[in-house]
Amino acid sequence: MHIRTLGQGLEVSAIGLGAMGMSQSYGPNPGSRDDMIAVLRSAVEHGVTFFDTAEVYGPYVNEELVGEALEPIRDQVVIATKFGWDIQNDQSVGLNSRPEQIRRVADESLTRLRTDVIDLFYQHRVDPDVPIEDVAGTVGELIAEGKVRHFGLSEASAATIRRAHAVQPVTALQSEYSLWTRDPEAEVLPTLAELGIGFVPFSPLGKGFLTGTVDTRTTFAEGDVRASIPRFSEKNRAANQALVDHVAQLATAKDATAGQIALAWLLAQQPWIVPIPGTRRTARIQENAGATGVPLSADEIADLDTLARRVGVHGDRYNEFHLGLVGR
Repeated sequence: MHIRTLGQGLEVSAIGLGAMGMSQSYGPNPGSRDDMIAVLRSAVEHGVTFFDTAEVYGPYVNEELVGEALEPIRDQVVIATKFGWDIQNDQSVGLNSRPEQIRRVADESLTRLRTDVIDLFYQHRVDPDVPIEDVAGTVGELIAEGKVRHFGLSEASAATIRRAHAVQPVTALQSEYSLWTRDPEAEVLPTLAELGIGFVPFSPLGKGFLTGTVDTRTTFAEGDVRASIPRFSEKNRAANQALVDHVAQLATAKDATAGQIALAWLLAQQPWIVPIPGTRRTARIQENAGATGVPLSADEIADLDTLARRVGVHGDRYNEFHLGLVGR
C-alpha cells in the first residue's frame, strides 16, 4: 500500500476505510460484530492505516466498534472521527458545534475509541449558528491539550475552509467526490491545493453504483439510505448506466475491477487525495487496496472525464434536506 500525505504532514495509506456502513445506512449487516472487528483488523493486514468513523454513526456504536477493533494495533493506525450533530435520545435532531459541545463530544469519542488522542477531528457539517472561527479555535485548544492531533472539515465551502484555516490549520476536507460527483472541482479543490490541505473523498465508488453491483434490477433492503436518494431512483439508475458500462469496459481491458478503475481515477487527480471506500467484506478491502497498482494513462483519464461530462449524471446525490447542509 502506498502512503500519501494530507495537510500538516499527516501520513496515511493511499486508500482508507470508511466504517459507517458497518453500523448503518446500507440495510442489515450480513455479518456479526465479531465479523466486523475481523474485517477492520484485516484491513491493517492489507496496508490500510486510515480509518473513518463518527459519533453519529449508529449513533455511537460505530466508534465503539472501531475502538475495540483497533485498540490492539492503535499505534499502527490513524483514526478520524467527527463532531457537529445534536443527538438527543439516540436521534440526530439538528446541528450543534458550540464549543462546549465540541469538547463534550471529544471526551466521549476518546472513551468509545479506547484511545487518548483523536488523530483527525472533523466538523461533520458546518453549523450556521456558530462562527467557524469559534469552531476552529476550540479544536485548536483541544490540539494544544493533546486530545486531538489534526483538524478537519466536511462538506464545507471554499470560503468557510479559508476562514477556518486562518484560525487553525486544516489538515483535511472530507466531501463526496467520484466520477459521478464532481462538485468539489470548481472551487474546493483549487482552494485545498493553494492552502496545502488534503482531500478525503467519501462514497468514492458512488455508494456502490460505480462498481457495477447496483443496477435497475436492484431492490434496496429496509434501512438502505439509497432508497431515499434521487440519484438511485430506478429511472436515474437507468440513465446513469452508460458511465458504469464504460468504466467496466476499461476495467476489463486493464484486468482490473470497475471499483479499482473508479478509485484509480481519484488517486490520479492529486497526490493529496485519499479515498475512504466503505465495505463489510475483507475481499473488498483487498480489491480496493489493489487500486493503487492500477495505472491510468493521461488518455484514459481524459476519456473518463469526457464521458462523464457528455452523459452527465441524473439525480441529486442527497435528498432536499441533506443538500441544504452542504457547501456552507
